[in-house]
Amino acid sequence: MALAAVSGRWTTLVLRELMGGPLGFSELRERLPELSAKVLSQRLRELGERGLVSVERRRGFPVRTSYSLTGSGRALRPLLIELYATGEALLTMEPNMGVRRLMGN
Repeated sequence: MALAAVSGRWTTLVLRELMGGPLGFSELRERLPELSAKVLSQRLRELGERGLVSVERRRGFPVRTSYSLTGSGRALRPLLIELYATGEALLTMEPNMGVRRLMGN
């Protein structure tokens, strides 16, 4: 269930950036320059639909939008830390050995 919540290309990176606190759309774009505005919008919408990200729109001109993690989104922190640690470990292993170790072979 937890892995399904973070599925999708770029999703873990968006969550990682929001772990530090609320950010606006342009701030997220600056922190993730390789991510197009269209894909970032899609990921934020999907994360909102999954109940992991909340959106706050403040009146004014221009309208300011802030994205932050919900309690469920913050609860994913240990999973994300473990995913990144596992990725780092796999990068340091011999080719194909990491996959065999993870699979218990």
